[in-house]
Amino acid sequence: MGAWIKMIPENEATGILKEMYAGAMTPHGTVDNVMKVHSLRPHTMHGHVALYKSVLHHPDITLPLWFLEVVASYTSIKNNCDYSLTHHFINARKLIDNEQRADDIHAALREGRPEAVFAGKELALLRYAAKLTTDVATMAEEDVNTLRNAGCDDGEILEVNQVVAYFNYSNRLLNGLGVTTEGDSIGYYK
Repeated sequence: MGAWIKMIPENEATGILKEMYAGAMTPHGTVDNVMKVHSLRPHTMHGHVALYKSVLHHPDITLPLWFLEVVASYTSIKNNCDYSLTHHFINARKLIDNEQRADDIHAALREGRPEAVFAGKELALLRYAAKLTTDVATMAEEDVNTLRNAGCDDGEILEVNQVVAYFNYSNRLLNGLGVTTEGDSIGYYK
């Protein structure tokens, strides 16, 4: 069914799990495996859904959503998480709405060369995302100052920090339990 542990199907859910599934429903009318994997302990799904919606689907986000989806994808590439990359680069591609630009971004991120397609603030934020994902122990105030010098305000820095932190959590959940996209509707948007 798409993971190394048991996942309770939607049609067998009762009580709090049924409620949690209703809250985790995608615009496609389905519940993706990233949420179903919580089914044996639905209280963990509650926190996961809240965090996900707050970092990628909250009306107060100021950075462009396509860029946050790119940050999510880059974090997932750095973690070798095909599940999140599959879902979130489809989202980025849809929001970018330019196939060639999306292809160029995907290739550059896969190669670990965001500078091939990004500059300025966006490049600085992607470099921050990579370091926060792969070398968190060496993070320093200088990393935030670099972002400010590139034109980021503190709210934007926090937005990217939270997307990266969420995807590091989610990537570990997914990779650690062998969650696949089997049965998922890929991408968030219809």
